[in-house]
Amino acid sequence: MAKRVRIDYDGSERKSGQSILAPIKSIVKGQMIHVVPSYGNSFFFTIGVYLLELFAILAVTGMIMLIFGPYWWDTTTTGTFIRSVHLWAAEAFVTLMFIHLAVNLSTSAFRKKKLMWIIGSIMLLLVLLQFAFGIGLEGGLVSQVNDQAAADLWNGLGLGFWVNPMNQGAVLGWHVAIVPILLVGLILLHYTIVRRRGLNTPYRKDIPYKMVRANHNSMYRRMAYILAAVLIFSVIFSSPYIPPLTISQAANSQPSNIAITFLNEFNFSSGTATYSDSINPYLFNTRTVYVSRPYGDYVNLTGSKNYEASLLAYNLSEQNTLLSEAYQYFNNGGSISAGLNSSNPAIVLASRLTLMAQMGTYQPFLQSEETSGLDNTYVLRFLVDSGSLNISAQQNGLGVPQYGMLLVGASPWSFQYWLLPYNIMEIVTSNISWWGDLENGLVAFVAFLVLLLLPFIPGLKKLPDKLKLYKIFWNRFTIPELKKKNKR
Repeated sequence: MAKRVRIDYDGSERKSGQSILAPIKSIVKGQMIHVVPSYGNSFFFTIGVYLLELFAILAVTGMIMLIFGPYWWDTTTTGTFIRSVHLWAAEAFVTLMFIHLAVNLSTSAFRKKKLMWIIGSIMLLLVLLQFAFGIGLEGGLVSQVNDQAAADLWNGLGLGFWVNPMNQGAVLGWHVAIVPILLVGLILLHYTIVRRRGLNTPYRKDIPYKMVRANHNSMYRRMAYILAAVLIFSVIFSSPYIPPLTISQAANSQPSNIAITFLNEFNFSSGTATYSDSINPYLFNTRTVYVSRPYGDYVNLTGSKNYEASLLAYNLSEQNTLLSEAYQYFNNGGSISAGLNSSNPAIVLASRLTLMAQMGTYQPFLQSEETSGLDNTYVLRFLVDSGSLNISAQQNGLGVPQYGMLLVGASPWSFQYWLLPYNIMEIVTSNISWWGDLENGLVAFVAFLVLLLLPFIPGLKKLPDKLKLYKIFWNRFTIPELKKKNKR
């Protein structure tokens, strides 16, 4: 009996009962690897597929978040869930990347496929950068803490001109376009090479194996388990949202400290004014940005007396005397309201700016100076200069600034273990006067170069084999032939 055939609108024939998704399934199946070494069906040697799955989850949840925006993903129940899925998919992605690296390092896979190793190392770097950019875009206190810490790292590397994590408009471009495009290109190249050349076979003659059919069903089950784990973690350990710290909050909790910060910005003695690793974007006049412009706008708006002009009318020696008196006044807990009526223009100026900050009118003036509403450089640097950001971070369980890079929320939500070596280095070297962000950045850069060029470094490239690390992943649990051999 002849089979029934349907004619689609495009003129192509399709057998009756055949799924409309059949062509797509056929294409996907054609791109899959069908023959692998006998150990190739184990979890550790199929990680690449799970990375593709997680990349797809990240892409879908990321697009959903972009559609609805920060208010939705930070404050609504559905938005928080999607953000949590995005976070835990990213956590799983990075974790599996490191496991994948461990497998290839332990089995010395780089000996046969040097190009693959180089591509993979670059991908790992991009993934870590992508994760850091993502934390910075979340929008809360955690983003502020991580953004200022990351800015120090980029400046230390001399790349602050190109990447300023405090400018979320620029970071958004890196996170949703530049880095993903680079990753997609490298992933396609990486997978194309694997598909054409197949999985790595053991370089050691004492490791038995034979070529077998790839067990796709087992791989699909693991993909389902990974998806389920991401969803479960997203529900149980929902990504927390701590509202960002504002200058108004800092001014109301520590008014004298904020007044002193204004004096430091005016006197060019603040952390921003004396920043040593400054490449960009901290090459700005702190007096102009934090005092003259916002206070000038206030004076023009209210028609009140300009006490900054009064202070600058004195000669330099007299200015220093007035500033010294102002420091003493606020260090002794001088009242902001009483300071408004002082005969010292420096005290009046700092008091007026602090009152503006307390009322919530100073920060809008400050942000209006930025070329973009997404650029928080001026606000964050002021909060850093005042020490308020560090205090708020500790109060919310983020610890010191270095540890702030390790957490995306209060424990136990997420711990960025891969940054631990760098942060330990920062803490250990914090008391060395000549050692700063530049030196830490150089150490991190050299470490990446060693990883990237490992296949070409004499002695070091043979170390995994000498330590017999291959036994971690090539053993009787992953290689059926070894299990049979032990039974004899």
